[in-house]
Amino acid sequence: MKNRFKVLRAERDWTQADLADALNVSRQTIIAIEKGKYDPSLTLAFKAAKLFELKIEDIFQSED
Repeated sequence: MKNRFKVLRAERDWTQADLADALNVSRQTIIAIEKGKYDPSLTLAFKAAKLFELKIEDIFQSED
């Protein structure tokens, strides 16, 4: 699954640790999501959408 985590984080001048703290996950989780190696749970996707003030589909896109 493609995502815009890195871009959205950079636009806000947040570190991976800042984003991890805001979403209550590890920095390693943020790294894995940004690299496309981990698809977040629906709960985490909703938390991210709320944090970024976007719809989930504005952050995550299917790769097909």
